[in-house]
Amino acid sequence: MHRRSLLMGFGGLAVLVGAGGAGLHAATGSSGAYGRYSTILRSIPIDFAVPELIRLATLAANSHNTQPWRFQVAETAINILPDLSRATPVVDPDNHHLFLSLGCAAENLVIAGAAIGVHGVLESNPDGSLRYSYGLGTPQPDPLLQAIAQRQTTRALYDGQPVPASDLDTLRQAAETDGVRLIIIEERARINQIRDLVVAGNEVQMQDPAFRAEIKTWLRFNPRSAMATGDGLYAPASGNPTLPDFAGRLAFDAFFTASGENDKYAKQIDSSSGIAIFLAERADIQSWIRVGRACQRFALTATMLGLKHAFINQPVEVARLRPELASLVGEPGLRPDIVMRFGHGPQMPYSLRRPVPAVMT
Repeated sequence: MHRRSLLMGFGGLAVLVGAGGAGLHAATGSSGAYGRYSTILRSIPIDFAVPELIRLATLAANSHNTQPWRFQVAETAINILPDLSRATPVVDPDNHHLFLSLGCAAENLVIAGAAIGVHGVLESNPDGSLRYSYGLGTPQPDPLLQAIAQRQTTRALYDGQPVPASDLDTLRQAAETDGVRLIIIEERARINQIRDLVVAGNEVQMQDPAFRAEIKTWLRFNPRSAMATGDGLYAPASGNPTLPDFAGRLAFDAFFTASGENDKYAKQIDSSSGIAIFLAERADIQSWIRVGRACQRFALTATMLGLKHAFINQPVEVARLRPELASLVGEPGLRPDIVMRFGHGPQMPYSLRRPVPAVMT
C-alpha cells in the first residue's frame, strides 16, 4: 500500500533512450504479453477452486507491491502467513505496513469466498498469521468481487470534483470496523494541511540514501522485468515511460529528486476530492490487520463507485510527523495508520502479482 514513482525529465530521458534505443525496443516488446498476463491475473473465476481464491486475495493493496504473504492450504482452511523476507525495513521498520497488507489480502479472501460460495470465518493470531476456515455454500453475489479485479492504486492527477455525500456515506459504512476509526477530509484548507505534512515527510525520506536504495530495489522499469518477478512498482502504472533496466536505473539516480517528488505529490493532492485517514485504537499487530481489512473494503467500495485512490503515507512513515497528523484529524494520542487520497481519475496500467504457486507454502 505504497506510492512511489520516478520523476523523469524529458531532456535527460531523451539522452538515456538515445544511448540505449535497442534495449528500449527489446524491453517494450513484451507489452502484449504483459497485457495478457494482467488480464488473466484479474479474471473472475466461474467455479470455486482454492488457487483461484488465493489469486484474488493477492490482488489486495500492499506496500511497494512486495506481496509480503504466504498461503498455506489445509483441508477446509487457508492460512495467511507473513513473509518477512519481503519486508521493507527502511520505510517500515516495525512491519506495520506488512501486517496492514495481510489484512488487505484477508479482506479480499473473505469477500471473494462468500461471492463464489465459500463461506467462512477469519481468525487472526497475535503473531500476525490468519486462518480462514470455510465450508461450501450458496454463492452470494457481491459487486465488490468485480471491484477486486478492477481496483488499482492510481498515482495520477484526479479531476478535483466533489464526491457526492451519498457516496461518502457508502464509503464510511463500508469501512466500519471495531477498533478502527476513519476520518474523511473534504475541506480544502485541511487537505492543504495534510498536503504540507506529506511534502514534509517526503522531504525527510528523500534525504535518506537507505530509503532511496530500498525503493530502487522494488522498481520495475519495463514489462519484461515486471513479468520476471511478478512484483514491484511498475513504472508505467505511475504514468512513467518504459525503459530498459540500465536506463531506468540511470534515470532514477539522475531525476528522482526531493523537489520533483514534492511538487508531484502536492499537485496530486491538490487534484484530489478528499483524503481518508485510518487510525487503530491500539498500536499492535492485530489492530493493524483490522485497519488493513477496513482500508481494503474502503478501496474496493471506492472502485465500485467509480473512484480512484492512492496512498500518501509519508506522515505515517516519518514517526515524528504522526502526532501532528493525529491532532490535525482530531485524534490526538492515536497512531495514524493509513493516509489515502481519492477522487475521479484516469485508468492506468495494472501492476502484476506473483503466480499462485510462488505464494504458497
